[in-house]
Amino acid sequence: MRAMWRMAVSIALGAALAGCGSMVPGGRGDQAVRGPSNSAVAVTPGAGRCLARLGQAGTQFTPVPDRYYGAGCSTLNAVNLDALQGDAARFSLGNIGPVTCPTADLMAGWARFGVDRAARQILGSPLQRIETMGSYSCRNVSGSARRSAHASAEAIDVSAFILADGRRISVVDDWGGGSAAEREFLKVVHASACKRFGTVLGPDYNAAHRDHLHVEKGDGSFCR
Repeated sequence: MRAMWRMAVSIALGAALAGCGSMVPGGRGDQAVRGPSNSAVAVTPGAGRCLARLGQAGTQFTPVPDRYYGAGCSTLNAVNLDALQGDAARFSLGNIGPVTCPTADLMAGWARFGVDRAARQILGSPLQRIETMGSYSCRNVSGSARRSAHASAEAIDVSAFILADGRRISVVDDWGGGSAAEREFLKVVHASACKRFGTVLGPDYNAAHRDHLHVEKGDGSFCR
């Protein structure tokens, strides 16, 4: 049984990496496939299936080796996200670090079906780029002694959305101060994130989130 599991994971991981490399010849995904043996990615149960889903969704990514940083901080089963697939085109991400594959999988679905489609339907322009304030960070939840989901690369802080027509819709400027359509767009993408992620925090939660949407894999359903 163990031999069969290893074979299944190997096949799934190979398919995911091949898909990633074929999407961007000579890019970071291609380097991940051709890299030296000491850069091999450790495969944990279910990791191969998750990587395969990312590849099938058209996500441009690079798997990264498991790392433990001490003090309860780690990046395990993680990837670097370079671009996500929309209905018609890919869009890039800014300032994002490693995220766990399941978090990346949620992000890819939300960006395509929750953000890109809302941008076209409400603002009349497709999404071109998502700006973030980062993902992995070895820190506690603000004001507590509990480790943040950022410390295990399971959260992303999204600050703004760049549209193909050049408009920049930011959380800090447009959540309460943008046009009616821009405010509606931000409320819609916040609500759609709540349907996918376990925890979503925005400006209505507290002052610490006035300038971004915190989206976290989570295990429950906490939307503010």
